[in-house]
Amino acid sequence: MQISDIKKNADLKMHASLEALKSNLGKVRTGRANPALLDTVHVDYYGAMLPLSQVANLSLLDARTIGVAPWEKGMGAKIEKAIRESDLGLNPASQGDLIRVPIPAMNEERRKELTKVVKGEGEQAKIAIRNLRRDANEQLKKLVKDKLASEDDERRAQEEVQKLTDKMIAEVDKLVATKEQELMAF
Repeated sequence: MQISDIKKNADLKMHASLEALKSNLGKVRTGRANPALLDTVHVDYYGAMLPLSQVANLSLLDARTIGVAPWEKGMGAKIEKAIRESDLGLNPASQGDLIRVPIPAMNEERRKELTKVVKGEGEQAKIAIRNLRRDANEQLKKLVKDKLASEDDERRAQEEVQKLTDKMIAEVDKLVATKEQELMAF
C-alpha cells in the first residue's frame, strides 16, 4: 500500500461517515412532514417484513401530513398497525384507500430532546472520523517502519490527513447546526 492509497482510503471512509450522519439526521423529525420519516417502518407482507416504501406509495399531502397509498387493498390495516407500533409516535387515519399520517407539532421539551439526539449523532460521526485519521496515521507509520516511505513523506501525508479530518469535522458541525436550527424553527 502506498501513501496515496492510504489518503484516498481515509478520504472515502470519512465521506462515508458524513453520508451516514446525513442519513441519521434525516430520520430525526422536525415539525415538517417528510416521507423519509417512515423509512424505518416495516410491514408484514405475506410473512416477509418489507419496508413501507415497498408496499405503498408515500407522498406529502401538505406540510404536516404524509399520505400512504397501499398498492394492494388488503394492506391498509397492516400498514396502519405498523406505523402505530413504530416508535415514531404517529397516529395514522384511514380515508378510503389513502392512509393519512398527520405529523404532530412539537413542544419545546421535545425539541430540546431532539437537539441532544442530533448533537449525539454529530459526536458519533466526529469519533468515527478521528478513528479513521488514527488508522491512516498508523498505516503511514507502518510504511516508514517497513522502509517503504521516508519520514518526510509520512509527515506531509499526516498533515494532509489532518487537514482532511479538520474539513470533515467542520462539515459535521455545519450539518448539526443546520439540523438544530430546523428543529428550533417551528
